[in-house]
Amino acid sequence: MSTTKLTPAATLKKPGEHNPLMTQRFGADPYALVYNGRIYIYMTADVIETNEDGSPKPNSYQKINKINVLSSDDMVNWTDHGSIFAAGDEGAAKWGGNSWAPAAACKEVDGKMKFFLYFANSGNGIGVLSADSPVGPFTDPIGKALINRDTPNCANVTWLFDPAVWVDKDGSAFIYVGGGVPGWPPTEDQIEHPHTARMAKLGDDMISLATDPIAIDPPFLFEDSGINRIGDTYYYSYCSNFNVDGHPSASKYNLENGQICYMTSDSPFGPFTYQKAILKNPGFYFGPGGNNHHCIFEFNGKYYITYHSQILDAPLKTGGGYRCTHIDELTVNPDGSIEMATGTRTGVKQLKYFNPYETVSAATMSTMGGIDTVPADEITKQYGSGTMKVSGIDDGDWILVSGVDFGADGAALFGGTFSVNGDAKGAVTVRLDSLTDGKDAVTLPIGDSAGASRLGVGISISEKITGVHDVYFLFSGSGYEWISWKFGK
Repeated sequence: MSTTKLTPAATLKKPGEHNPLMTQRFGADPYALVYNGRIYIYMTADVIETNEDGSPKPNSYQKINKINVLSSDDMVNWTDHGSIFAAGDEGAAKWGGNSWAPAAACKEVDGKMKFFLYFANSGNGIGVLSADSPVGPFTDPIGKALINRDTPNCANVTWLFDPAVWVDKDGSAFIYVGGGVPGWPPTEDQIEHPHTARMAKLGDDMISLATDPIAIDPPFLFEDSGINRIGDTYYYSYCSNFNVDGHPSASKYNLENGQICYMTSDSPFGPFTYQKAILKNPGFYFGPGGNNHHCIFEFNGKYYITYHSQILDAPLKTGGGYRCTHIDELTVNPDGSIEMATGTRTGVKQLKYFNPYETVSAATMSTMGGIDTVPADEITKQYGSGTMKVSGIDDGDWILVSGVDFGADGAALFGGTFSVNGDAKGAVTVRLDSLTDGKDAVTLPIGDSAGASRLGVGISISEKITGVHDVYFLFSGSGYEWISWKFGK
């Protein structure tokens, strides 16, 4: 079936825009983990809530029990690894009702690299999951909360949530949690000094506390702990509360409602000294406001800030409060001070060209139109995360992989692996550089699988593809799902 005359499906993210990171699902409260040359982003899995008539209603956050995960090595093309079943009846931590605001860390424990995912059970405690891979499967190693209101010095924390974790080079690890403004209505002193943040040293196993939590005092704290070490200085960052504007001390901190700001210390235990704001509320950049949640990370020698906005709410008409994740550059000066970042739709530049000669998960893209992703194997179906495949394919749907380098010798072969049903029929066309008027380099037909549920298809390319191109995969037909692809020389 030809794709030449198909009308491409609409997109929520124009080619050339790198924010939000994905549009096939929402993702909020992002946290970054760098491992083995890739950046992994873990996000609260906002799920659309509906009224009895099926119409969307505002996000209550009470239905969230999964954690979405993406990864990339170029910061533009992101592989969808699915939604970790974190809490609830299907989740690893069945004792928990929600999984908000994840934090991720990795560390060698007993001679083996382990990955840890910390999350908030609503506003009343912190859970921890562990895995042997950054994409899971994740399980609950302790079967209960790591931190709850019975934990020393945590009973009166307004919101016992929003973990952040730092692992030092010597293996020492520290966790930071908490938020909220006490009192209703709060006093001016409670607004300026909520005293609702806590930190503790983690045990060597990363799933216990080595010290009792202690209080730290971020001015005008609302939520969203972040922790980094740059040189010999520890940076605690957070979101300011929404009682700053008009407060008599606001000018002292040069601070506004719902901004990301930071403090510094020469010790992970503090005391921390307030420095400045570094990211305004997303409403300043994109219109819709709401809470502000971030993570600062270093990747390939540069610093970035990941955060969320609500820019998909309006086009999707989802009712309000549904978030999506962005990344923008962050400037850290030689003296350690941090400049104010800017929230954008453009996002960051691609760090390197994409290699088409390795087997690529089909759920890897810089943007798309029309498709969805679902688990590609039984392990991913059971645990929620791992290997995904492209689904929901109809005429005109498409995927873009940006900045693909075919080299001077070029690609002479193209192949893919598909899940198919008995009446699957269609094609994938490789279109170069423009979705609407780009050159069609090759079309891969998908037909009779002779009763098999999995189909591998390959085809020769009549005119080799050379050089660097943006590659659009344009779909026709239905009855099939795309697992992986690869070009050959």
